[in-house]
This record gives sequence, structure tokens and C-alpha cells, in this order.
Amino acid sequence: MKNLFRPLLCLILVFTTTLLVSCGSPTKAKIPTVYTPEKIAQLEEYRTPIAEARAQMSTLQELINAENWVDTRTFIHGPLGELRQNMAIVARKLLPKDQKPAQQIARDLFGHFERIDAAAKDRNSVSAKNEFSEAIKDFDAYLNLVPSNS
Repeated sequence: MKNLFRPLLCLILVFTTTLLVSCGSPTKAKIPTVYTPEKIAQLEEYRTPIAEARAQMSTLQELINAENWVDTRTFIHGPLGELRQNMAIVARKLLPKDQKPAQQIARDLFGHFERIDAAAKDRNSVSAKNEFSEAIKDFDAYLNLVPSNS
């Protein structure tokens, strides 16, 4: 009887353990729904160069108004050249609910920059001014998506 009891007890324990493990549900990782102060501080570091680029948009507007097409194109590719990379980094660091809108707004913004560049190449001030005003709207919408301490 002793020889039969031990293997039977082991078999019951194995079945019980298997049953408990298979019936237990894994804990799902919670997706954050709010920005923590630490996350906001991290985003603030990446937001700063984007906000600085937004502040420089008045220079681009002056160049377009003066119909200085060479400097307009140079400005888009020069001082605003790293903007795409910075915006992509920030978009990836946002909460999942904000990532897709941020990526779409960034695509729209750079579409406007490309059309400003094309208008400058064609010396078309009306088109350049229209695209500039749309770019400003997208720029502001993007910055509104990114939380800040201020």
C-alpha cells in the first residue's frame, strides 16, 4: 500500500498544479492612460526643440512675404531640417492614444513644408502663403498634443 500511495499522491499533485496553472489568467500589462510627471519631464526635453522651431516660423513667414525664394527653401531644409526626426521621436514617446494623431499631424506639416518648397521653386507666393498658414495650424495642433510642465 505504501508503494502505491506515493506515486498516486505525486500524480494528484501534478494534475492539481497543471489545472491551477492552466486555469489562471495571465496579468495584462496596463497601458497608461495619463501622463506621469516623469513622462512629462522626459517629453519636455524633446518638446523644446520643436517649440523653438515653431518660434522660428516667423522668419519663414518673413522670407515668404519678401518673396526671397532661395532663402525660403534654404530655411526649410536648414534650420527646420531636424524637425522631422524630433517630431517622430516625440510621437513615439506619447501615450498610445496620442501617437497616431501626432504622427498624422507631423505628416501633414511636412506635406505643407514640401508644398512651400515647391511653391518657392515656382515663385508662387499665393501658394506658399496658403501652405504656410496651414503649416502653422498643424504645428500648433502638434504642440497641443504634447504635454508640458508649463
